[in-house]
Amino acid sequence: MTSTHSAQTGPPPGIDFQQVQASPEFSQLRRTQRSFAFPMAVVFLVWYFVYVLLAAYAPEFMAIKVWGNINVGIVLGLLQFVSTFAITAAYVSFSNRRLDPQAVAIREDLEDRLAQGASSREGEVR
Repeated sequence: MTSTHSAQTGPPPGIDFQQVQASPEFSQLRRTQRSFAFPMAVVFLVWYFVYVLLAAYAPEFMAIKVWGNINVGIVLGLLQFVSTFAITAAYVSFSNRRLDPQAVAIREDLEDRLAQGASSREGEVR
C-alpha cells in the first residue's frame, strides 16, 4: 500500500496556510489571544519593575518588618512568584474557555478541507 502523500514533504496538498492565516477566524483567534497576553505582560512587567525600583530606591520601606525577620521586601519578592503562578493559571483558564474552541473550529475546518481534497483525488485516480 503506497501513498502519494507519504513521499511528499511540506504542507498537505490543497491547503493554503497563508490563506488560513489571513482568514477572519484566524485573525479573531489572534486578537483574542493578544487581548489577554499583551495587557497581562504589561501588568506583570510594571509589577516587576516596581519591585526592583522599590528595592533600589526605597530600601527603608523594603526593610520594614512584617513578622519576625520577614520584611516587606521578602513578602513582595514571594508575591512575584505567586503572581507568576496566578497569571499562568489565568491564562490556562482563558485559553480553555476562549482560545481552544476557536482553534478547534479552525483545525476541524482544515481537516474537513483536507479530507474533501483527499476524497476528490481518490476519485480522480480511479
